[in-house]
Amino acid sequence: MSIYDFTVKTATDETVSLEAYKGNVLLIVNTATGCGFAPQLEGMEQLFQTYKDKGFTVFAFPCNQFLGQEPLADGEIAAQCNLNYGTTFPFFKKVDVKGSNTHPLFNYLTNEAPGLFSGKIKWNFTKFLIDRNGNVVDRFAPSTKPEKIAPAIETLL
Repeated sequence: MSIYDFTVKTATDETVSLEAYKGNVLLIVNTATGCGFAPQLEGMEQLFQTYKDKGFTVFAFPCNQFLGQEPLADGEIAAQCNLNYGTTFPFFKKVDVKGSNTHPLFNYLTNEAPGLFSGKIKWNFTKFLIDRNGNVVDRFAPSTKPEKIAPAIETLL
């Protein structure tokens, strides 16, 4: 199994198979516009711009499970992030990343890279790095700044 076995919904409710991104290096992140880590979106955009021509992209999955820090509607999130942080990478529909309604993709990600102490995602901006074969190769804490992930991305590219 790999991430290519999953489908996700775009912010405009279109179904996308992650198989369409086969051969790319991905950084999958649960985001929230009202989170104190939201300025990391600017750094994630910098990573995207630096490496997109080499087959890298960032996937943002908004989540409102942590203190209601994502109150915006799906259609508003990407626009606000573009306005405030200059983001151009893909944003998807809001998902649950923990609990009984966890999106299957995030169940897979947390099983493959459980993190410290438990597999649960404990906060917004948990980051999962995926190799060109769809394997989860690393997990980064919410406090890990995007620029610190650049060497791992370069290795996979």
